[in-house]
Amino acid sequence: MTFFNPTEPILRPKQYALDYQDRQGLLHVQLKIKNKTLVSSIYTRIDQVFGLWGLISAAIFINAQFTPISWVTQAIVWSVLTVGGTLVTIGLTHFWVAVERLHWVLYVWVILMLVGVAITDLGIFLGWGQVLMHLSHLWLGLCAIGYFCTGIGMRSRAFIISGIIHSLGIVSLSYVVGWQFLVTGLIMAANLFVLAETQWDMRLPIESYGLLTEKQKQFNREQQKLRQATC
Repeated sequence: MTFFNPTEPILRPKQYALDYQDRQGLLHVQLKIKNKTLVSSIYTRIDQVFGLWGLISAAIFINAQFTPISWVTQAIVWSVLTVGGTLVTIGLTHFWVAVERLHWVLYVWVILMLVGVAITDLGIFLGWGQVLMHLSHLWLGLCAIGYFCTGIGMRSRAFIISGIIHSLGIVSLSYVVGWQFLVTGLIMAANLFVLAETQWDMRLPIESYGLLTEKQKQFNREQQKLRQATC
């Protein structure tokens, strides 16, 4: 038995035959002009979290690159955005991670974000030069750890690759001196937006969904058959 699900492509267009836990809080975005549909896509709560963090990452690092705001002010704004995003993440994902038995993955991300905020703020308020010089390395490294843990927990090659991309991003920083914040923001945001807009691979559904009723479990089995029929 392989660790990853070999029948699933790493990334593919979004599927509409979603399991019960994926349909909770589902957001359907549609843009029409007269009778012509320009944009139509669905976003699960997990997708919404990716989109949220993509915006937060872009806002933090692009502003750090281009705006002449003081480090202290930026630290306060970064902290508020990161902690706020973490709380929203917990609220949006708690049911999904409970059903999928992935609480530990959520805990890892929460710890990583809080550690990142703490080190960043201490570096700025206490004037730790080495921290200030390596903020991009710090955040890319924390995200790489988070993606590797997520990839292991979900048995997903897409998230393992995301961890590799962020690790390579750390290496690339030495070649973009002066543009490190911009490059960091682009790597983090682009990766998150790709995950939000696509269907990524994951382990096969588990049958022992303790939080679901028998009717909901049967619904998931039928949805799985529909997904397999469209592969």
